[in-house]
Order: sequence, then C-alpha cells, then structure tokens
Amino acid sequence: MKKSHLLLTMVIVLTFLGGIYTGIQYKSNESESQKTVKSAKVPKSSINPQTKELPNVEKAPSKVVIGYMQDFRDPNQVDYSKLTHVIFSFAHPAKDGGISLNGDAALKNLRTTVAKAKKANTKVILAVGGWYHMNGGESYPYFKAAISNPTSRTKLVNELTSLADRENLDGIDIDFEHPHSKADAVNLAAFAKQLSGKLHAKNKELSIAVYSKIHAVTLTEIGFVQYEPSMFKDVDHVNIMAYDGQYDDGYHAANLSPYPFTERIVNYWSQLFEEQNISKEKLVLGVPFYAQPTDPKIKQVSYDTIISQNPANANHDTVKMNGTTYYYNGAATMKKKTQLALNNGFGGMMIWELGLDAKGTNSLTSTISAAIDNAANSPVKYYTVVKAQ
Repeated sequence: MKKSHLLLTMVIVLTFLGGIYTGIQYKSNESESQKTVKSAKVPKSSINPQTKELPNVEKAPSKVVIGYMQDFRDPNQVDYSKLTHVIFSFAHPAKDGGISLNGDAALKNLRTTVAKAKKANTKVILAVGGWYHMNGGESYPYFKAAISNPTSRTKLVNELTSLADRENLDGIDIDFEHPHSKADAVNLAAFAKQLSGKLHAKNKELSIAVYSKIHAVTLTEIGFVQYEPSMFKDVDHVNIMAYDGQYDDGYHAANLSPYPFTERIVNYWSQLFEEQNISKEKLVLGVPFYAQPTDPKIKQVSYDTIISQNPANANHDTVKMNGTTYYYNGAATMKKKTQLALNNGFGGMMIWELGLDAKGTNSLTSTISAAIDNAANSPVKYYTVVKAQ
C-alpha cells in the first residue's frame, strides 16, 4: 500500500509540473507571435484598386436682383443690400462712337453709387443707350450709326471699357432700343462680341436689355425687333423688358404687364434659349415699378406714389386716383412673377426702375429679394452634380 501511495504521489507531482511547463510554453509562444505580427510588413495586394474621381459638385449659382437706376436719382436712397447689381442709366452714344453722361451731376451720382454699392458687395454696371438721347429724340439713330461700321464700333467699345476701368465699374449694359432689321441685328451682335471680349478679359460683366418680343394682345411673336440669337452667348445677363404692352393694338393701360403676358414672354425666351443651347440662367425677367393710367394724356405714376396714398394698395394691381384708374403690379403679382422666373430656370429678376419703388415694408425690391431668398432656402436640392465619373 505504501508503494502504491508513493507511485500515485509521483504521478500527481509529474502531472502538476507538466501543466506548469505547458503554460509557460504557451505564454512564450503567444508573446513571440505578437512580436512577429507587430514587426511584420503588410503584404502588397497583387490587384491594384481602381481610383475613381469624386463627383465635381458645385454650389448652385445664386439668383440676381438687378435694378436700373436713372442718373438723376439720389444714390443715397437705394437699399443696395437687396440687390446684386445696380445698372446706372445712361451713357449716351454718339454717331462716331463717343459717349457722354448727363453732365457733372450724373458723374457725381455714378461715383456715389459705386461707393455705396461696394459697401454692400453689390455690382455697378453702366447702361449705354436707352430710349431717349440727351441731345433729343430717340437714341436709335445714334446707336445704330455707332455700331454700323468697324471704326465707330471699335471706338464705342474702347470708350465704354475705358470708362468702366476709370470709374471702377463691374461692367456695361447694352440698351439698344431696338434693332429693327437684319443689318441692325448683325451689327449689334458684332458690337456685343467685341465688347464682351474686352470686358471679360478684365473680369467685368456684359448685360443686354431686350424687347419682350411678344404682343400683349395676341400673345404672338413680334417680328419688327430682330436679334441674332448667337449674340446671347457673349453676354452674362439678358434683361427682358416684360412690360409696356399697353401700346400694342391701340392703347390699353391694362396691358402694361399682366401675368398672362409675362407668362408668354417667359415661355418664348425659354424655348429660344433651349433651342440655341444657351443657359437659361442668363435670362432675367424684368418687371415695372410704375403704373399706367387709362387716359394716355395723363402721366405714369410711381409705385411709391400709389403706396403713399394708401399702403393697402400694395395688395392690388389697380387703383383709382384723381378720377383715373391705374394699372400696376402689386406685391402678390411680383411674388408670382418671381416664382415663374425661378420655375423656368431664369437667373433672376430685373427692375425698372429703383427710384420708383416704395420705401420700407412695402418696397417691391424687398418683396422680390425675399421671394428669391425663400426659394433658395426651400427644401430643394442646393447642389448640382456637374460631372460624375
């Protein structure tokens, strides 16, 4: 029995010692394994992964609010914060290609406009042309002569570019009212192309004011004003004068700028730009800040005058004052037109003219600016994929 006990004891001791040795070996092997993994280099894959470019994503372009301002207006009365561009109107072309402003007062107002606008990060553009010329009558014969031959056309381009440089302007606006023939259209296109080249080389803009091309009564295309569509590729903004329809087919004040008229104008220009493969972002819808009287012998009145009589008039499109009915675009119509432009891919809105606007909460400039801001902040995609690989 003693011998058996001794044998059993030895087995137990050997088993215990064997367990200790096995544990030491396992711990040693684990430590060596960890050292090996930490020090080893990761093997290179035999397959090279394909590198793909990230999509080129750019921010959607901001919409413009462009306001024309006549040269006799007080530049201190404009709220530049609501505008992306102010178009100072007008420089007057001479038949030989020279230009003139309406005296020292106009030049002073231009310089004040530039100083005020720059503080609000608003661009200032100088318009050349307009309906009336400083020397009397329409500007058409002066402008036509200036762009009809290469010598005077080049002089006009150089004069405008020099003035833009000298007065720290952000560009030029062409307001040729209106090209009446194929020759006019060709000469205007040549002028725009030449001026565009000079301005764009200096990082300045070129815009052009255009006739609506739509008859306010029949809502059909008007042919007596002609443009070369290719010209619009050379400009940054095409400001559509979608108003003054009251003179179509006799005199009808109600046709100043009603919504159906504007809607047809938008459709016409949208289709034209789509057919020509030109970005509709260049299109800017113009609206009137004045009211047309039923009696053509009576002068137009400003929107400010209408609101000054009664602020409630902001909610309407007609008003009766001094025995005469006036037609205009109130705040609701301005919001509707702004949405129409945005829905059709237009680049923004244009105003004729800032000096006619009401002040304070009834300002139509503020109404348009707010409508654009609200559209930008709506839950619509804000980024556009330009190119995806």
